[in-house]
Amino acid sequence: MKLKKKKIDEMIELLDKITEKAIQYENNFAEKLSLIHPEYKKSAINFLHYLALRENDIRDLQEKLGELGISRLARAESNVLASILAVKNLLRKLNKLKKQERGKGVISRKKARKIIRKNTNALLGKKLKGAKTRIMVTLPKEAVDEKNLINELIEAGMSAARINCAHDSIDIWYKLIDKIHSVKKRTGKNCRVCMDLGGPKLRTGKMIPGPKVVHLTPLRDTKGRVIEPCTLLLAKEGTLPSEEYPVILPFEEEFLMEIQIGDKLTFIDTRNKKRNLKVVEQAANGFVAKLFDSAYIETAAEVSLLREENIVASTQVGNLIPIEEYIVLKSGDILTLLADQQIDGQSAKIDENGNIINSAFVSCTLPEVFKDVKEGELIVFDDGKIEGKIIDVKEDKVVVEIFYAKEVGEKLKADKGINLPESNLNISGLTEKDKEDLRFIAKNADVVNFSFVNSGKDVQDLFEELKKLEREDLGIILKIETKKGFKNLPEILLTAMQHYPIGVMIARGDLAIEMGWKNLAKAQEELLSLCEAVHIPIVWATQVLETHAKKGRPSRSEITDAALAERAECVMLNKGPHIVKTVKLLSEILKDAEEYQDKKSTLLPVLQMFNPFNN
Repeated sequence: MKLKKKKIDEMIELLDKITEKAIQYENNFAEKLSLIHPEYKKSAINFLHYLALRENDIRDLQEKLGELGISRLARAESNVLASILAVKNLLRKLNKLKKQERGKGVISRKKARKIIRKNTNALLGKKLKGAKTRIMVTLPKEAVDEKNLINELIEAGMSAARINCAHDSIDIWYKLIDKIHSVKKRTGKNCRVCMDLGGPKLRTGKMIPGPKVVHLTPLRDTKGRVIEPCTLLLAKEGTLPSEEYPVILPFEEEFLMEIQIGDKLTFIDTRNKKRNLKVVEQAANGFVAKLFDSAYIETAAEVSLLREENIVASTQVGNLIPIEEYIVLKSGDILTLLADQQIDGQSAKIDENGNIINSAFVSCTLPEVFKDVKEGELIVFDDGKIEGKIIDVKEDKVVVEIFYAKEVGEKLKADKGINLPESNLNISGLTEKDKEDLRFIAKNADVVNFSFVNSGKDVQDLFEELKKLEREDLGIILKIETKKGFKNLPEILLTAMQHYPIGVMIARGDLAIEMGWKNLAKAQEELLSLCEAVHIPIVWATQVLETHAKKGRPSRSEITDAALAERAECVMLNKGPHIVKTVKLLSEILKDAEEYQDKKSTLLPVLQMFNPFNN
């Protein structure tokens, strides 16, 4: 379709207005630009230009440009004025205007690519051989005891190791970091240590303790025949469950010293049924035993050790971890959140006629938010499994009416996340624990992952702490996981660019809940564009190949999601028993995706399908 000269003049005029707005933004933010780190000066200016470009809906302009076969400015993020100038000059040629405009001080696409590579290297180190997209992996504490796990992860493609300060202890952190440095020294491969600050945790409080009993269950087929026995670990009291051994039976060390491979442990369970455990092998911290029948065993149960049908020793089962109680909630139920964290949560109490005597209640770990919430606002529990509406607010409690849960009821346990996406919460991104953890991070890590950053002030607070610790060179990754953080991203980035180097993590789990599921795709697209405009690396996080990491086989949608993650500079994987295989798979997917995608631009390699015209 051929456009008339007048239409082309109108397009040039619109592009002129966008350029004027871009320069106006530069002038308006001159004071903020004066504070920007030298490495980000041009990037900050380009960022303002991009905000000016996206201030208005330009889809009609894009449609007309597409009709002329000219760039639609869809890939102008990294070099805004240069792209606009190139389009304007092409339009001027079409209208036979001889004088071409020249741009001064604008960033070319080639220059922009160099800047983003430099910034990514500064934050995450040089890429490993293979895909250009880095892989960050959340380390499990088991990596301390598993001799080769970190080495295997780095060999598979991990170039950034994530340690979450919300879990484990300083002793575990030291050991993990020491192992990373040992592998780096031996292999010469890059692996940055990235540590997450926990941030303000808005979660459900403790539940009333349940009975100290464990249910041991072998795997059975559809006819009830045992096809795999229940495996458990016999260990000293205080041994915690792990992914390898989720069930622990604790005993005194003296009794454990009597055990030999091939022995049997016999006991009477809570249902008065006799059961036998067979000791099959020795582990690093105890003995592995197998059970071929279902059993319920409780603290202080009498146990006898048999060898060749003779009793060698007898003892009692040690202190078992109480079964975690929970509240079952259905649509229409009432739940009260309490400020007093000393009160353990309980389910609703119902009389013999089915009438509710007391509704369910549980405490909240951050009761200070009660002053910020209002009646009618949305509240979400446990990653969106339960949703409710706030119907009453008091100083010491918030009453919620549940309107979404599974029809049969959803379990709400202790330490589950609470989101208040519609509330204007005045909680800082840095807690006292964060400040304590930051002292360790400043001495031992390459990057701090800053959780729940909501404003430029949160970023300034982090700067002040780093200044006190004399680590103003520490890499910073800003985790965008709230609606407030998303809305304030321009302010957050312009503040953060006073520091070098920085990056942004798109924390899709919390962001989906905060923004609403239907808005997640739109939100992540905008985050990708804004970060590209400012030339800083993006970490694509939450549930990437999660099924594969946990079960060893990915879903089809996970493969597509992982391929799309190539648009980011780094992809984060969570821990799981199959994590090494998952890193290898992700590395292969990212490498293949690079042939078809460059950031948000589609590439066109030779088709790998058959040629239908070649007989």
